[in-house]
Amino acid sequence: MQRADFSSYMSGSAALLEATSAAIDSATIERAVGLALKAIENGLPILVCGNGGSASDAAHITGELVGRFLKERRAINAINLSANTSVLTAWANDYDFESVYSRQIEAHGKPDGVLMALSTSGTSKNIVHAAKTAQAMNMKVVALTGEGGGALAKHADVLLAVPSTSTPLIQQAHLCLYHYLCAEIEARCFK
Repeated sequence: MQRADFSSYMSGSAALLEATSAAIDSATIERAVGLALKAIENGLPILVCGNGGSASDAAHITGELVGRFLKERRAINAINLSANTSVLTAWANDYDFESVYSRQIEAHGKPDGVLMALSTSGTSKNIVHAAKTAQAMNMKVVALTGEGGGALAKHADVLLAVPSTSTPLIQQAHLCLYHYLCAEIEARCFK
């Protein structure tokens, strides 16, 4: 992303949000919400993972689901796989970083549960491996990526691909996407 003055930066961000709205239709968002609702109704976990800024987004998502988004209600079973530093560091040190999330999916995942996998490139090896593991366990995968979805796209039941290759702009759009998902999940789960 080129350096721009504030007004240009905001205009570029707004343009990407418009492009994202055009690229991801309401039926696709509805499928993501539906998968999460089905998991919640059946007492199954929503697992969330990402690297770097996407790990922070994973924490944000689980914070909204476990805590609250807009209304007082019971907690939703959501686990941020990026948060357990003991598991992450022990597993990565003793084995490899590529399987740090898939190992946790083996521990916490259940058939028909949901993995929300965040990767702006769609090519993060540990995120792709996590999606493969989730699918092997008959979980559903909702992937938030950048343009095209990368290798993660073929392992996603629902692909929410932001039409950009700029990591910061993709992350801004991801925030809007997952805030919408959290709002819809909460509103429909707790009428």
